[in-house]
Amino acid sequence: MDFSLILSLFAGNFFALSWGNVLMISIGLILIFLAIVKQYEPVLLLPIGFGCVLANLGMAATPTGDGFLSVLYRAGIESELFPLLIFIGVGGMIDFSPLLSQPYLALLGAAGQFGIYGTLLIATVLGFSLNEAASIGVIGAIDGPTAIFVAGKLAPHMLAPIAVAAYSYMSLIPIIQPPVMKLLTTRKERLIRMEYAPKVISKTALIIFPIMVTIIISILAPDAAPLIAALMLGNLLKESGVVDRLNQSAQNEIINVATLFLGLTIGATMTAESFLQLDTLLILGLGLLAFVMDTMAGLLFGKLMALITGGKINPLIGACGISAFPMAGRLSAKMAQDEDFENFILMHAMGSNTAGQLGSVIAGGLLLSLVINSI
Repeated sequence: MDFSLILSLFAGNFFALSWGNVLMISIGLILIFLAIVKQYEPVLLLPIGFGCVLANLGMAATPTGDGFLSVLYRAGIESELFPLLIFIGVGGMIDFSPLLSQPYLALLGAAGQFGIYGTLLIATVLGFSLNEAASIGVIGAIDGPTAIFVAGKLAPHMLAPIAVAAYSYMSLIPIIQPPVMKLLTTRKERLIRMEYAPKVISKTALIIFPIMVTIIISILAPDAAPLIAALMLGNLLKESGVVDRLNQSAQNEIINVATLFLGLTIGATMTAESFLQLDTLLILGLGLLAFVMDTMAGLLFGKLMALITGGKINPLIGACGISAFPMAGRLSAKMAQDEDFENFILMHAMGSNTAGQLGSVIAGGLLLSLVINSI
C-alpha cells in the first residue's frame, strides 16, 4: 500500500476546504458539544451539528442534488412533511384540560405572539423583503416546525439560519427568560398564589375540541390548516382512547424519526456559502429580539391581568404564552417556586403554554395568509 499516495490525497482534499468550510465544521462541532456535554436540546442540536459537518465536507442538501441528504430535503423539507409529522407527535403529548378549565389563559397565548409581528416590522425597516421579514419574525414563536413550515414557503433560502435560531433559542429558554422575568416582575408579584379548582372536562369535550379547532382555524386561516390539522390529529389520537398504538407511535417512533431526519437535513443546508453572511447574524439577532419581545409582552399582559383581578394572577404565567411546550411552562412554575417552595402554579402555566402552542400556529398561518395575499 502506497501511504505517500494516500497522504497526498488526504492533504489535497483537506487543503481543498475553504476557510469558510473549516469555520462551519467548527460550528457544527460546537453544536454537537452543546448537545452532548451541556445537553442543550440534544435531540435537535446533535443531528443539526452533524449535518452541518457533512454539508461542509461536500455532502450538502440541495433541492437538485442526488445525495441521500438532498433526497431527504426534497422528501421532508420541501414537501413540509417532517414538520407536520413532528406536530402529530407534539399533539399527542399535549393535554388541553388546563386550558379548557381556564379559558382566560388563551389571552396569554395571544399576547405571547407579539414579538412575531413586532420583529416583522423591524426586519422590514432593516431592508428585508416582506417574505423574509415574516419568516424571521416567526422565530419568536420558539416553535421549530412552525418556523420551518413558514420559512419553507416564504423564504427557503433562509431556512437554515431560521431553523437553527428557532431550535437554539428553544434550548436556551432557561437562560434567556429568567432575567427578563425578574426584570419585569416584582418579588411580590412572583409570590402570588393562584387557586386551582380544576373543572372536570368531559371526555366528549376533549374529543370535540381538536375537531372544532381544526375546522375553525382552517376556515379563518387556511394557510395554517396543515399545521393545526397535524397538531389536532395527534391530540385526537390521544384523547379518543381507542388507538393507543397509533398514539404511542406518534409520540415516539414517528416524532423521533422525523426529528432526526429534519435536524440532519437542516444542518446539511448550513454550507459556508449560504450561512456565512451578514444577513445570518441579523437573522439570529432579530430572532432573539422576537423571543425577548414575546416574553415581555406575555409578562406585561400578565401584570395587567394581576392588576385587574386584584392580585389573583401571577404574571409569571404570561412568560410561557409561547410555543415551547412544556419547557416554558415548567420554567414559569419553577420561578414561582424559587421564591416560595409551596407556590404551585404549574397547571396555570401549562394552560398558558398550550395556549401559546395554538397561538404560534395561528400566528404563523395568519402571516402566511397576509404575505401571500399581498404578493
